[in-house]
Amino acid sequence: MRIVSGKFKGKKLFIPKDKKTRPLKDITKESIFNLIIHSKKINFDFSNTYILDLFAGSGSFGLECLSRGSGYVTFVENYEPAYKILKNNISSLNIIDNYEIIKKNIFEENLYKNIGKNYNLIFFDPPFNEDKIQSLLSLIHKYQILKNKGFIIIHRHKKTKEIIHNKYEKIELRNYGISKIFFLKLK
Repeated sequence: MRIVSGKFKGKKLFIPKDKKTRPLKDITKESIFNLIIHSKKINFDFSNTYILDLFAGSGSFGLECLSRGSGYVTFVENYEPAYKILKNNISSLNIIDNYEIIKKNIFEENLYKNIGKNYNLIFFDPPFNEDKIQSLLSLIHKYQILKNKGFIIIHRHKKTKEIIHNKYEKIELRNYGISKIFFLKLK
């Protein structure tokens, strides 16, 4: 696994050795970033943006955002082996002050209530068997942490049936192998 583009391009990242963490494949990550930058529906500029990386794992997505010029990334990871890898990946890049790592349960309401920031992009890459995506979308909406012109990217198994919270609309859906990626924005 590596950083695909930007100032850290080519930097190899550590990944957890266990089966509980499923790293985002480079080819899928590259496809996501191509859509973010080149799609007429999305057309996103990373300069000085705020990114929330939920279920951050090794930090691959958030680190790619920092590499491409994001102003700040909040990584949220609660699983201890992944948390340690995330910290190692960040320290290997010598990033000093434009990130934070929160080690909390993603489903705790206080996380969203006290986050204190509004994000241009929120990415979640939960375990494929996680079935509480709707509650995460509700918390994000309730505490208004997604900026009005921001969007959410969700990585799921392609056979997963998602019920999207009624305050969001799906603007893009792509399948990659056994995965699907979909993009949401506020209605």
